[in-house]
Amino acid sequence: MNASRTLATAARVLAQLRHDPRTIALLLLTPVVMITLLRFVFDASPRTFDNIGASLLGIFPMITMFLVTSIATLRERTSGTLERLLAMPLGKADLIAGYALAFGVLAIVQSALATGISLWLLDLDVIGSPWLLLLIALLDALLGTALGLFVSAFAASEFQAVQFMPAVIFPQLLLCGLFTPRDAMHPVLEGISNVLPMSYAVDGMNEVLRHTDVTATFIRDATVVAACALLVLTLGAATLRRRTT
Repeated sequence: MNASRTLATAARVLAQLRHDPRTIALLLLTPVVMITLLRFVFDASPRTFDNIGASLLGIFPMITMFLVTSIATLRERTSGTLERLLAMPLGKADLIAGYALAFGVLAIVQSALATGISLWLLDLDVIGSPWLLLLIALLDALLGTALGLFVSAFAASEFQAVQFMPAVIFPQLLLCGLFTPRDAMHPVLEGISNVLPMSYAVDGMNEVLRHTDVTATFIRDATVVAACALLVLTLGAATLRRRTT
């Protein structure tokens, strides 16, 4: 990897996104709107919002980053931009890292905005540090970015990129422990949930919800989510290729 090439790629992607206010609005405002809607859905039961709001604070950024990243990257492919970049002396790792860095910057802003509003405007009550909540939300958003970059290699159109969401995100959403404890599931489903990164994202949020200090379980959960994001980015670089010869 070359640091200057990676930063140049990230700067180019951010410059393009700056001229696309609708995408920026989708990235930054959708998690906030969804969390706010959830707060007033459970207006008569604030404790219920506290119990599931922290988990969804990690899930919503992952979903939006996955959707926007996969479509934006595929648009680069179909427009020929990636084709031209790969014809230059630019390594695959530089390219993937540049895209991840650019969307990672947006993920930081998105996670900070959603976490801040949830804690200080919507009165989400957590026992642990807000910084730990922000850390998991950020790691979840980065994981969504990595997954979006990866699946964009297998989609031929933006419609196909959207179709990957039910295959990649929805099973994790059902098995992450949000709707029922994972140890209460069928043993086969519990085993599957144990290898899905969203399960550890939800577990990490619940650790912050219930504990004042950093626990060993929290460290494990954060490490797993970060490692999965790095692994998926590596796979994304490995599958990146020119479509023509």
